[in-house]
Amino acid sequence: MKFTAATMKVVFIIGVFLTVFLAVQIFGFFSQRGIQKYPYKTVEVYDDFEVREYEPSLFTSVKLTASDYKTASSQGFSMLAGYIFGGNESEEKIAMTSPVSMSIGDSVTIMFMVPKEMKKEDLPKPNQPNIVFKEEPAKTMAAISFGGWANDSKIMFFKDKLTITLERQGITHQNRFYFFGYNAPYEVFNRLNEVLVEIAVSYTHLTLPTIY
Repeated sequence: MKFTAATMKVVFIIGVFLTVFLAVQIFGFFSQRGIQKYPYKTVEVYDDFEVREYEPSLFTSVKLTASDYKTASSQGFSMLAGYIFGGNESEEKIAMTSPVSMSIGDSVTIMFMVPKEMKKEDLPKPNQPNIVFKEEPAKTMAAISFGGWANDSKIMFFKDKLTITLERQGITHQNRFYFFGYNAPYEVFNRLNEVLVEIAVSYTHLTLPTIY
């Protein structure tokens, strides 16, 4: 079979595209392994969700008027990423952490956890005044997971599913819901998203040894 110059050019372009695509996915996979995660302990696992105890942690945060996922996540991520990549008074770069947290409600707050080795007083002043530092206390949350790319419909579906499942289990929640996204937009494989809600402090459980 004889290939024309045009065919060879197409094959070459496709080969370059696939090589770049695979390189980006491999980079995303290995870069995730070195990123600090919001620390928690799993205390009970159910069929559709699990209960976790999260450690008190410090976050950079920005509150937005937009409430839809696409707009809020894009605006919030851009602002906070700008800050940690040097958009601050001392042009200091701060390590990326995971997940990106988004409150679910009429207004949205996007948050990045501050690396554990950094204290509030160590953080450089943001160039944007609407970026603030927020200390989150220890909290107990129920979490439900899903894959793929998130959107408003999926987030609301799993928020409702988590609410109904908690009611069936007789677990009272505080009506403070969050979305956690663990992957960069360019990552295609093994995407992880979660919807979480703070549950009552009176929740009783059997502590399990799994720690993240």
